[in-house]
Amino acid sequence: MPVDIGAFVGQLFIIVLLIVIAIFVVVVIFRSIRIIPQAYSGVVERLGRYQRTLSPGLNILVPFIDRLRPLVDMREQVVSFPPQPVITEDNLVVSIDTVVYFQVTDARAATYEIANYLSAVEQLTTTTLRNVVGGLNLEEALTSRDNINGQLRVVLDEATGKWGLRVSRVELKAIDPPHSIQDSMEKQMRAERDRRAAILTAEGSKQSQILEAEGRRQAAILNAEGEKQASILRAEGEAAAIQNVFDAIHAGRPDDKLLAYQYLQTLPKISEGTANKMWIIPSEFTEAMRGLGSAFTSGAGAVSTAARATQAPPTPRSTDPGPAPTP
Repeated sequence: MPVDIGAFVGQLFIIVLLIVIAIFVVVVIFRSIRIIPQAYSGVVERLGRYQRTLSPGLNILVPFIDRLRPLVDMREQVVSFPPQPVITEDNLVVSIDTVVYFQVTDARAATYEIANYLSAVEQLTTTTLRNVVGGLNLEEALTSRDNINGQLRVVLDEATGKWGLRVSRVELKAIDPPHSIQDSMEKQMRAERDRRAAILTAEGSKQSQILEAEGRRQAAILNAEGEKQASILRAEGEAAAIQNVFDAIHAGRPDDKLLAYQYLQTLPKISEGTANKMWIIPSEFTEAMRGLGSAFTSGAGAVSTAARATQAPPTPRSTDPGPAPTP
């Protein structure tokens, strides 16, 4: 049976055409459907002109007419820029590292208002940093980081607003002065620490001496108070003893003889003690001796009188011969 070449060619052509149409449909569908991830935005151009901004999710495009530009990351980004040499007010070159936190808020502005917003932010940060730090000396630059960060953030946020960016924070990661300045600063800080240590030591010694002096003063005051109280108590005791002796003496009603005897007993105590080199007999000694002697004399006379009084009188002898005998 003869084969119809024309029919075979026609069928083959139809098959190829169907395959081409199927491929075309697949390509059209593929180019018409765009899925945008979360936290990303897509800018659509229609015939080279901005048409719309695609939100996350499933989006339909007109194939071969609409073109989707690279997706824009809408998350907050952290960019660390390399160290930049900055001249301070006192003509010292310091190297400063910066970290910028920013976020794209408008994908259209970030695409069409600036060619490369990352490079623009870096250059703007460098120039603003030099302007701000150039008006400060080294010490102020090292101690005023918060002030510098605030000024940089304000300037960058104002300048990048038209680019569809929002600068949330700017941080100075490091400020590195020259090595010679670092050595001088270390020596200065070491000297300052030594000075503070010496001051603290002197203050401690001063406080210690003050406390010791205060303690000695308080101890002396307490000792004096104790001696005062002891003296008062001794005086009160002696006064009470004297009063008791005085009361006992008056209650016993002593005569001059007893007083003279007590005076003679007390007189030797005057010479007691190793420091006594000379002893002066008081004038009252003779009066006491006289009184004591008169006491002994009167006592002896009284004894002899009493003895005579106790003896029996002798019987007198009679010289009278008596009456004559009666014849």
